[in-house]
Amino acid sequence: MEQFIFDERNGLWYELCGDYYVPCLETPESPRAGKFGRLRSTFLREHRGAIYTRMLFSGKLNAHLEEIDRQANELLDQLIEQHAAAEQITEERKANDQLAWVQTMNSIRNRAEEVVLSELIYC
Repeated sequence: MEQFIFDERNGLWYELCGDYYVPCLETPESPRAGKFGRLRSTFLREHRGAIYTRMLFSGKLNAHLEEIDRQANELLDQLIEQHAAAEQITEERKANDQLAWVQTMNSIRNRAEEVVLSELIYC
């Protein structure tokens, strides 16, 4: 005989299992977040456990991770564009010396990722 009760304080249903009531939790759908969303999830889980748990149980975690991922990718693209313009990285330079162009673009991307990680992911 299964018995369910609803707790209005937290909005959860509970099922009687033996002598204990266990919350009826649904597995959240997987977030459609990319690299930065996954990094944010790991950071929250390991360093901000209460925030992670609250967001997970309220169903807001996936939306948060997807939004952080979107913002991070936008910021990364903007920073790469700005740094490339500041360092005068052009298609002509790419055609003349591909190796130097790749090295410079990798350096720019790494610097931009460091900014994104410190500003959006690990805060």
